[in-house]
Amino acid sequence: MAHEPPRLTISKLQRMKRSGDKIAMLTAYDYTMAAILDAAGVDVLLVGDSLAMVVQGHETTLPVSVRDMVYHAEMVVRGSQRALVVVDLPFPHGQLGPRRTIQVAARMMKRSGCQAVKLEGGAQQAATIAALVDAGIPVIAHVGLRPQSIHALGGYRVQRDEEKLQADALAAQQAGAFCVLMECVPAPLAAQITKQLDVPTIGIGAGNACDGQVLVTHDLLGMTLGKRPRFARAFADVGRQIETAAKNYIAAVRTGEFPSTAEAFE
Repeated sequence: MAHEPPRLTISKLQRMKRSGDKIAMLTAYDYTMAAILDAAGVDVLLVGDSLAMVVQGHETTLPVSVRDMVYHAEMVVRGSQRALVVVDLPFPHGQLGPRRTIQVAARMMKRSGCQAVKLEGGAQQAATIAALVDAGIPVIAHVGLRPQSIHALGGYRVQRDEEKLQADALAAQQAGAFCVLMECVPAPLAAQITKQLDVPTIGIGAGNACDGQVLVTHDLLGMTLGKRPRFARAFADVGRQIETAAKNYIAAVRTGEFPSTAEAFE
């Protein structure tokens, strides 16, 4: 009897860093996409709070709720077999102190079945990261550009404070984070931090020296609405294909060509 392959573990990610095998992470928000990406061999599926923008249509990630995150995470967990599933702690629940954050993170894990959470912050969040890890909740720390702090940061800008970025990454590792995600960080600095850390780094707009990369799947598929970020490569043009398919369907319905006799019952 064939057995499904086990889910990728945190230990496996750490071994990948040591062996130089790159880690591939993508976002997922529903069952079907999770199943497709999982079958393709993606290592980590991130149920990102980016769903506020690409699924719900908000201008920032701030409006998404814990209920929203759990709802989408449940679908991603059901749709995947191999990938490690990580869920973002939505604003402001990662910044409410260790006790409150543990309560929210534990509820998200219990209800969704995910294997880890992602928390924006480094040195300032070290106590919260440590508390989560002590409670048995694996954590990815998110440093550099932090979309939940977009108003405080003054917009979507490359983060160049070398001292702060290094301090944030090291503090997150020391607090017990099993991985550090760096967003919009100059490539040479991201490479330097990657060498300094024992835990894997995941980059998005941080160059190719990181131990792995993450993209929003809508960007990867060419389904970006509006301006696509500089760091987001489209590996397909699915958005245009969907539009073309819809136009062909509309035309076939209006001419009566669809459904054909073969597609109808007698």
